[in-house]
Amino acid sequence: MGLFENAKTQSVRIQGKKTHFRWWIAALFFIVYTIATADRANLGVALPYIQKEFGISNTEAGTLVSLLFFGYAAAQIPAGFILKRFGVRKVLPISMLFTSIFTGLMATTSSIPLLKFFRLGLGVSEGPLPISITTTINNWFPAKEKGTATALYIAASKFGPVIVPVVSVIIIEMAGWREIFYLFAIPGIILAVVWYFFIPNKPSENKFCSIEEIKYIENEEKIEKKYSEISNTKTPSVWLDKLIRAKKVNHLDSVSKVFRSWNIIGNAIGYLFMVGIVNVIMSWIPTYLITEKNFASIKMGFLASAPFMGAVAGNIIGGWISDRLLHKRRKPLMLLSALCTSFMMYSLIYAPNNSILLGILLFTTGLLLNLGYSAYSVYAMGVTTKETYPIAYGIVNTGGQIGGAVAPLLVGIILDSYNWNFVFSFLAICSVLSLLVILTIDEPINDKAV
Repeated sequence: MGLFENAKTQSVRIQGKKTHFRWWIAALFFIVYTIATADRANLGVALPYIQKEFGISNTEAGTLVSLLFFGYAAAQIPAGFILKRFGVRKVLPISMLFTSIFTGLMATTSSIPLLKFFRLGLGVSEGPLPISITTTINNWFPAKEKGTATALYIAASKFGPVIVPVVSVIIIEMAGWREIFYLFAIPGIILAVVWYFFIPNKPSENKFCSIEEIKYIENEEKIEKKYSEISNTKTPSVWLDKLIRAKKVNHLDSVSKVFRSWNIIGNAIGYLFMVGIVNVIMSWIPTYLITEKNFASIKMGFLASAPFMGAVAGNIIGGWISDRLLHKRRKPLMLLSALCTSFMMYSLIYAPNNSILLGILLFTTGLLLNLGYSAYSVYAMGVTTKETYPIAYGIVNTGGQIGGAVAPLLVGIILDSYNWNFVFSFLAICSVLSLLVILTIDEPINDKAV
């Protein structure tokens, strides 16, 4: 049956030109992850209203925020094994469906314990999505395009928080905070159906993907082989390669090697600190703008979007630079982002009350933070095989989401005892720690042809 279906697919496959179906897939996973991150980010806008209605402290509010990321982190490694077994086509739609269900359920609660349970369920449900998408990128894009494609995926995680504050404030003004969760639950259900019926696991299983595009993706064309050979010998500079520890590495072709690899573990630890910073900005900046800067809700909505507008631009620019100018070297922008973010967190201690200047500062913070943010996800593609990549990325994203879970909770604890100056100092330290850890991992320069 499988051979018959494959022959049937080949018979109707587009002939005579190289299609670009992989970029349609990129557009779809951009939309999918935009909606998924919107489902997680909307709590940040609703949080001040939830605190007021239920009378909870900053620490308890931080716990509510963090529960999603604890569930998200716990799901990463199991999701890697599940994806390895069942494939993206089955796992991603189910994950997206339950993400939408738990988003809608958050609107129905009348107690904080139940709200916490739904928030945790949302995190577990959303957990398989990032591994599903990065596995799709690994299967559908040649090596020289993986950085750009991954940057689009990470940009989606920032585009969700761009639209959430403005849309959520409008919904609150017209109806209430509960209606945010009802309305945000709808798109994910539609996207789950679309993905299941139109996106297979591999290019060879899709009739809209021409033979020429399949060869291009799988590196069977001589031009791609030539590019791979050239890109492996090019270097921006000798001193830069020494700084980033560029060297040939043995690809991790077994699960045991993945779990023992310092390159993967170090990448996960560095990602832990950076995701923590991003999640604090996403979850707490609306509260900061209302309680510390005393902005009205409408102005807060626009300002809370500013760092994520910068983040979308930063991810796309960073992915292009990593692929084209740095010849698939990922560490330089990881290090640059960590260094710049430490300075930007320190500058927020002296943030102006002027909305225009503060908006520029927040936009710049998001831009610099995200120049190397997508590299944490694509880095593992250069040191693993396609078979072991889902496990490797599961480890990396587990580290990231542990940071994403702990940091907002710690911020709540800090705010109950100190002030926002201590919060931004704490985030600056996290950025420096990420820089120091990433310095210790290798930069692979012998990317396999995949």
